[in-house]
Amino acid sequence: MGKPMELRCVLCGASYAPGEVEYTCPKCGLDGTLDVLYDYEEAARTLTSGALSGRASSLWRYGEILPVEAEENIPSLSVGWTPYYDCSALAEEYGVREFFVKDDGRNPTGSLKDRASAVGVARAIELGQRTVACASTGNAASSLSGFAAVGGLKSFIFVPEKAPAAKVTQLLVYGATVVLVRGDYADAFRLATAAIEKYGWYNRNCAINPYLVEGKKTCALEIAEQSGWNPPDRVFISVGDGCCIGGLYKGFSDLMKIGLISRMPKITGVQAEGAKPILDAFQNGADRVVFGPADTVADSISVGAPRNWAKALRAVRESGGDMVAVSDAEILSAIPELARKTGVFGEPAGAAAFAGFRKMAGEGRLGRKERVAVVVTGNGLKDIESARKSAGSPIVSEPDIDRFSEQLERSGFPC
Repeated sequence: MGKPMELRCVLCGASYAPGEVEYTCPKCGLDGTLDVLYDYEEAARTLTSGALSGRASSLWRYGEILPVEAEENIPSLSVGWTPYYDCSALAEEYGVREFFVKDDGRNPTGSLKDRASAVGVARAIELGQRTVACASTGNAASSLSGFAAVGGLKSFIFVPEKAPAAKVTQLLVYGATVVLVRGDYADAFRLATAAIEKYGWYNRNCAINPYLVEGKKTCALEIAEQSGWNPPDRVFISVGDGCCIGGLYKGFSDLMKIGLISRMPKITGVQAEGAKPILDAFQNGADRVVFGPADTVADSISVGAPRNWAKALRAVRESGGDMVAVSDAEILSAIPELARKTGVFGEPAGAAAFAGFRKMAGEGRLGRKERVAVVVTGNGLKDIESARKSAGSPIVSEPDIDRFSEQLERSGFPC
């Protein structure tokens, strides 16, 4: 397994030894998120394409560049190595060379966040922690509760009171102590941070704990490997707190340092029109993000105060990528289109990435020779109410074939 060699602040560049600092840069405070760095020359000796072919199909196949030293601390739930589909019909329809979908809704609790929680719980066990906690709009919470359960840890989850019922139910089923916070994600984050500090719990908040992004980066590692080490030209992903997009950049960056890939895809972030502070900073050329309110049907990215904004902006700018905002209507319409044309059922935040691709393609912002991938970050069953709004209504019929046939004829439904 891997052993971190250095922690480096993304804002001021200050360097720390592992163990000297656990969370953020003391000089920059909560904004000073850290990069976890390894001996990449040493990792390259064993992390090769040949060696990977014989390893287990999970994120732990990349152990040399993951911050967990002892295999016995790894939770038993299998996470990672999710499907990566080649969708040639969509490529032709939207005028790109190739189009791929990475379905991270296939992870154990239904979202990409499982990658972070698997690493976070393993780290907590290595450090002798017995309780883990986080604030979340839903998916990180569900993920942490599941992995804490199999790891034998207690979990405290702070979520906005308007979190979807399906996600809150997951937390309770897994045995988490759930705190519904009156307010939005920023309010939940503040209370969680205060409680973690007061009680000494292990902090699973991805924007605070740098080791969690190391789990999320494995999505990029898989995309590169599943592409035969010839990654797509552009990768779309939805953006809330900034951790997932930051993880993509870190993953591709690590692979370049090891020599498994030779170029960085253009990382393209998609935000909802009602929650786009990172996009605003990107378009304005700002060095910092201005926090504000958030209001979107895509609860997983309904974040007005993104805590990992620095890594998000770096991911887009240094990869030569872009950002796009989509309306709630565009997000909802993307859910059934994505499902009907790829077979992948995404929750609103997951479908938002496809909505962003679709919008940029329609505006002529993509090249016809581009190879494009979209990361679907969460399963559609996470938010059935939104899915129902997007998908239309069923036919209600009496159990009589003649009556049923009459209904079909009146509706003009094709038989």
